Amino acid sequence: MKKIAITILTMILGVHLFCSHLPNIITVSAESLIDSLTCKSAVVVDAGSGDILLSKNESKRLPIASMVKLMTILLTLENIDNGNLTLDQKITVSKNAAGMGGSQVFLDAGSDYSIEDLLKSTIVASANDASVALAETIAGSEQDFVNKMNTRASELGMSNTNYANATGLPAVDGYSCAEDVAKLLREVLKHKTYYNYSTIWKQDLVHPSGRITGLTNTNKLIRYYKGCDAGKTGSTSEAGYCIAASANKNDMRIITVVIGAESGAKRFSESASLLDWAYANYENKKIFTPNQELDAVNVKKGKTSLVSPILKEGYSCVVKKGGNENITTKIEINDSITAPLKKGDKIGVAYVLKDNVVIKEIDIITNTDVKKLTYLDAIKDIISKY
Repeated sequence: MKKIAITILTMILGVHLFCSHLPNIITVSAESLIDSLTCKSAVVVDAGSGDILLSKNESKRLPIASMVKLMTILLTLENIDNGNLTLDQKITVSKNAAGMGGSQVFLDAGSDYSIEDLLKSTIVASANDASVALAETIAGSEQDFVNKMNTRASELGMSNTNYANATGLPAVDGYSCAEDVAKLLREVLKHKTYYNYSTIWKQDLVHPSGRITGLTNTNKLIRYYKGCDAGKTGSTSEAGYCIAASANKNDMRIITVVIGAESGAKRFSESASLLDWAYANYENKKIFTPNQELDAVNVKKGKTSLVSPILKEGYSCVVKKGGNENITTKIEINDSITAPLKKGDKIGVAYVLKDNVVIKEIDIITNTDVKKLTYLDAIKDIISKY
């Protein structure tokens, strides 16, 4: 009966989410949309460039509840990427971690859990016990981990953020802002491993004892908003109801953050409305494609006299539909390119400018090796011409 009740409540929430942002968002101005928001703070960001498309009190310092765990998640993913952790690595959960209150998956103190299960429990179920277990594994203690959290926040330019714990449980000196949370989620989204768990709707966690805890994603938008595949919720009496969410539609990824909504349903509906507004009013403009080839350039003292440059990466930016943003590009190749060259050597820079201001720099690299011309090669070349 309990499962049936949860299913019915979930269906009702889905209908509410859908119906609550049905008005024709295309015709709503940014100012009108901001005025309609009941949350304390909000921001809409182009994930590609990091540009803010719409904001309300975006730099106001506020408690953000479990959205704090986005930093716990990021540091865990970075430790996996740099080889300090592996997903199948087992760690023993401490009494301190297992004793965390609030949202939890009821870890057994003294039992061994994989990093993958702890990460999944943090991402999907916002589990405080799993989050602290990860923190203690990475830094030895939660407090030392908090120091790492604040250092990383500073590196990311999160100037209105201070972490007090790894969970988001109420703390006097813990705060962030919508703009900083968007920066953080944007960094998390760079890790492919994250999506293995952020898109899970329901899954069981099997404890070492055989006991089972059901995990249900706290981010309902992954089920009820087309294209939403990432995010983190949070709620406390101090923070209100919060969500950071990201969707990828029409070849365009958007991030929204809502802080201090008056109800759980309201945070989802306002986040959905912000996403709707962004997709209705903006479009993705491809400027460069990955590995795009440029015109061949001369090489001095090489066995071949020409080399074809390519762009190290592609670039797209979000622009207003029907807008008049002046997006231009500039290619600068080194004046003197001399062999030997290795594939991937930098030989220039491509610039993307918006209204004559540089918004992106992309390295121009060689797509092949060019060996240095030897004296013997030069003699052979001279002979071949006669």
